[in-house]
Amino acid sequence: MKATPLVRDVTLRDGLQLASKILPTAEKLRLARELFAAGITSVEIGAVVRPDRVPAMADTLDLVRELDADELATCWVLVPNLTGTRRALDAGVRNVQFVLSASDTHNRNNVGRSTEASLADLPAVAAEVAAAGGVLQLSISTAFSCPFEGPIPVDRVAKLLADERVQLASSFVVCDTIGQAVPSSVTELVRTTRDLIDDRWLVFHGHDTWGLGVANGMAALAAGANTLDGTLGGLGGCPFAPGASGNTALEDLLYALRPSWLTPEAFHRLVLAGEQLLSEVDEPQRSRAAFGARRSRPTHEWAMP
Repeated sequence: MKATPLVRDVTLRDGLQLASKILPTAEKLRLARELFAAGITSVEIGAVVRPDRVPAMADTLDLVRELDADELATCWVLVPNLTGTRRALDAGVRNVQFVLSASDTHNRNNVGRSTEASLADLPAVAAEVAAAGGVLQLSISTAFSCPFEGPIPVDRVAKLLADERVQLASSFVVCDTIGQAVPSSVTELVRTTRDLIDDRWLVFHGHDTWGLGVANGMAALAAGANTLDGTLGGLGGCPFAPGASGNTALEDLLYALRPSWLTPEAFHRLVLAGEQLLSEVDEPQRSRAAFGARRSRPTHEWAMP
């Protein structure tokens, strides 16, 4: 990535994988370009996974082929194994996000094998990505809690991060997959992760199941994370993690953070993009900031005109 973004939009992957309706490829392309136009500089565009398990991601590589090189430079594609990595690279992807779970049970439910088996793939994945001139990011799901195993000890994640195979990644994501983390646990794990990865890029991926998405994101930044993931309208959830609800809403994170590029006009553009998307996939609005933008008086500059 040319610069470290404060927020990354993951609507097109995590946001859509549990949506009530599948968004056509052309609409995904339109949404991606609307995100770019509004000022978003990092986007998770999809995943190379089995279409029978996650139908909403079946057209990810079709979408990738519609993007130009400059657009692809800002996009990430999630992969669960070496085969997915090769398919993504062959299609032109250069920012590869390899996923595994801190919880072995979730890893088996999510990608069909043990965490150790996923780790065993990493050296070959790293070699393929490096040969293609790409960037490898490691995403650790269920880093805080697992729907099958319960709370995940920080030491388990630390042991994963200390593995020499994991250290082949150039950036990392710690995921509150089912949204049960609280600011104190986010602070502890992010600080631990930061100590183990030195100055490499660190992303916090939060869900808003218990209403702490923004608070957890703020705690993550204060503890050493560089970037927060979010989705338009708070869409999202993991198909293989019972109880997972929507991601932290991108609109809520942006309203709280006010990055230097964000103007009220850009914020309004993203609110409108979220509203259109939610209407298309028949999902409810979960963003409190989007609600506020529609209901506040025009004396507040962030209210919709």
